[in-house]
Order: sequence, then C-alpha cells, then structure tokens
Amino acid sequence: MPKSEQWIVLAEKAMSKAYVPYSNFQVGAVIETAEGEVFSGCNVENASYPEGTCAEAGAIAAMIMGGGQRIKQIYVMGVGELLVTPCGGCRQRIREFSDEQTLIHICSPEKGIRKTLSMDDLLPYSFGPTNLL
Repeated sequence: MPKSEQWIVLAEKAMSKAYVPYSNFQVGAVIETAEGEVFSGCNVENASYPEGTCAEAGAIAAMIMGGGQRIKQIYVMGVGELLVTPCGGCRQRIREFSDEQTLIHICSPEKGIRKTLSMDDLLPYSFGPTNLL
C-alpha cells in the first residue's frame, strides 16, 4: 500500500476517535514530518463548547511531543459535501511548522484525497516565524 493510502487510513482512524458530543462533526488529521515520522490527532470538544481542540492542533501537539519540528505534509479528513479544510487558527498553526514545500491534503473517507494545497494556497501572504526576524 502506498504511503499516501496509509496516511488516509490513519486519518480515518483518527477521525473515528473524535470526541464530538455537541457538533457530531468528526475530523482527523495525520502529519508526516520531514524525517518521515507520523503523528495523528482528532478533534475533542467539551461542555464549554466551542472551547475544544481541532484535529490539526492535536496532531501538531503530538508531533512536538514526539520531537518533530517540520511538517512535510498533513492529511485532514472530514465528512461532507464541501471540503473540510483547516479552520483559520489551524492554518496559522500549520504555517508555524511548515515551509513552501509543505502539502495539505484535504480528504474524505469516501473519496480519499479530494484536494491538495500548498501552504501558500491555504494561507496566502501568511505571517510566520520569519516575519519576526
């Protein structure tokens, strides 16, 4: 099985673990680092809705805890007719650990990868760590 298919399977598994008693909107994310390590996350809601954690944020936190620093590519999976893209906050979080080669794959369980975007496509004219130098 090609790696991209493996990451799609992992994203669907992460999505299935989401804790979403309020929205019932499951999202899963899988990150592959520049070193080839893989980390996943799911969205987690709480009674103080909408103070939950996005799947992308969970995967990024797992990456940092695991010693990763750079996102090579991220797979974001959700169900719906429209693309389930990262929210604005997660776009900025992804940007923090990305470069111009980072790919963002928008996926669904039924169709696999529906669209692939570069970081510049996802968040044009972004503000990142280099702006602070």
